[in-house]
Amino acid sequence: MLHYLDQGPSAAAPLVILHGLFGTLDNWQSLARRWADEAGLRVVSVDLRNHGRSFHAPEHSYAALAADVLAVLDHLALGADRLTVLGHSMGGKVAMRLALDQPARLARLVVLDIAPRASDMAHQAPIVAGLRALDPATVSSRAAAEAALAAAIPQADVRQFLLKNLYRQADNSFAWRFNLPVLAGALAAIGEAVSGPRPFLKPALFVRGGRSDYVTADDKLYGIPALFPNSQVVTVPEAGHWLHAERPQAVFELVRAFIGDAA
Repeated sequence: MLHYLDQGPSAAAPLVILHGLFGTLDNWQSLARRWADEAGLRVVSVDLRNHGRSFHAPEHSYAALAADVLAVLDHLALGADRLTVLGHSMGGKVAMRLALDQPARLARLVVLDIAPRASDMAHQAPIVAGLRALDPATVSSRAAAEAALAAAIPQADVRQFLLKNLYRQADNSFAWRFNLPVLAGALAAIGEAVSGPRPFLKPALFVRGGRSDYVTADDKLYGIPALFPNSQVVTVPEAGHWLHAERPQAVFELVRAFIGDAA
């Protein structure tokens, strides 16, 4: 069973949140609390396999990831009539795969800054190389780990995002929560296109960052509607790929309005 955090009224409409590559449910805590407290939703944030506090496994495919999430839905007995599944980036592809494979299990879909087409994962290569070059067990502090990553990963915000996965073990040494060997070997699989036996006909909201190129004009006009014909694509201006961190209020309001009366 995946590690998850369940908050908000148990009888409320459920919202399941799936993070992206190298992320954890902790990245979503501020928005999750707001959707629970202010929007009155039951919010279930999930650590996907090979991430956070969830189990490590040799397989990292969208079929396996979607099956893991389905097991959480079963475990919590989340009714499909009011269920919204939200995913960002890799988590967005997991959400899309779940919706396409099991359309009867959810009422609506929210996808943040990713399209169903294949993604070029070349931009992740320097990040993976930098992570592989660092043995966290040899560093004495987070500051030392950040300094060691700086040459390969010059973006300070990316380093800070990755370092949220660094934790102290029982012997006081540092380790990564994510399963780096498996994720590094699965980059091609993570970049694969998402498809299904038939389109997902229920409502779907795709939210893209105005400064991000993860969702293109062709995705908006052709790729997304082909699989999600009852969808809308909304752009958050002045936001990049991590739009939920850069423009949390906009994302909060868009999701709350989309779920609407279901709550």
